[in-house]
Amino acid sequence: MKRVFVIPFAILGVGVLAVYILWATRPEAVPVPTERAVPLIRVQTLDSHELQLFVQAQGTVEPRTESELKSQVSGEVLWVSPALVPGGFFDAGDPLLKLDPADYEANLESARAMLARAESDAGRARKERTRQRRLADRSVASQARIDDAQNASHVADAALREARARLGVAERDLQRTEIYAPYAGRVRSEKVDLGQFVSRGEALARIYAVDYAEVRLPIPDRELRYLDVPLGYRESREREEPATPGAYPIGNLAEAGAPDMSGPSVLLRAEFAGENHEWVGRIVRTEGELDPKSRMVTVVARVEDPYGRKDEVGRPPLSVGLFVDVQIEGRVVPDALVIPRSALREGGRVLVLDGEDRIHYRSIQVLRTEREVVIVEGGLEPGERVAISPLPEAVEGMRVRTQDEEPRRQESGSS
Repeated sequence: MKRVFVIPFAILGVGVLAVYILWATRPEAVPVPTERAVPLIRVQTLDSHELQLFVQAQGTVEPRTESELKSQVSGEVLWVSPALVPGGFFDAGDPLLKLDPADYEANLESARAMLARAESDAGRARKERTRQRRLADRSVASQARIDDAQNASHVADAALREARARLGVAERDLQRTEIYAPYAGRVRSEKVDLGQFVSRGEALARIYAVDYAEVRLPIPDRELRYLDVPLGYRESREREEPATPGAYPIGNLAEAGAPDMSGPSVLLRAEFAGENHEWVGRIVRTEGELDPKSRMVTVVARVEDPYGRKDEVGRPPLSVGLFVDVQIEGRVVPDALVIPRSALREGGRVLVLDGEDRIHYRSIQVLRTEREVVIVEGGLEPGERVAISPLPEAVEGMRVRTQDEEPRRQESGSS
């Protein structure tokens, strides 16, 4: 009976003893400090430099001047210039069309005869007036005769002026039977041919000038801050003053209607005859209205000698109707700071690294945002380091590693 109770207690005691021995001989745990991972990022050290801004636009080439050529007299067409065909070129003063002058030559002779008769009548009336005045001085002629002579002289003088005016009309009508080119240009379309009878005021052809070509360029109103173009009345008037001699030697601007070509330079690009070509011009004016729907302002670029009449043999023509991509030269920023777009965070902020490689959020003023870069207007200084890597878990004051420091850290770890 005693053995029944002793055995279980003995087993229990052995178990307790074993647990104590295991606890007494357990290994001591050595605490190991945990090291937080420091993210590795790419940085850019800011450096200021002079930066030329550009504004991109597109437009279609248009003629500077386009006119509808009309006849000022009626008559049969006797001669048509070979240049008066669609696409034909002509110079200022070239004869384009001749009408039958026979009727107008006869009118001219009649006007000359009327003038001769009027001169004779006016001379006789003056002599009679003078004679009546002499007789009146001797109290021989009556006042009524003097008045009649003076009135006849006035009528004769009026008839003389009328005859001279009729002669001038006849001379101009005869001159108008020959139609000359008002400027150097090209024919867009023509509606007349040899033997056709044309009436006064009838349209003969549509022509346009080739001394300059213009391109209307709509640009967003916010882009105007990057361009030096006249916007106000006084600025536009000042640009009409003669430019400084030699400032922009781009050709002879003495022709009628030539503008002040001192605006921003433009570079036009287009594909013509299967090849890419470039032309150079300048902004000459802004159009008067802002589109209320698109918020676009239209500036006008002008290219001198688009068809290469003066020089540049082999240069492709800047033809009317050609669609071109245009790069407008904008303002120059003297001390620009440029950062990648990846450096700009939400809310117009960037991450700036201090001397201990800790990051800090900073708000900046953006001058312009382009496809790949951001031009900073304020908020950063040259020599500062900006994080350009994505860092969504960034926390103010967080320590980071920069990519250029990583090789040194690896070398020190391996040693």
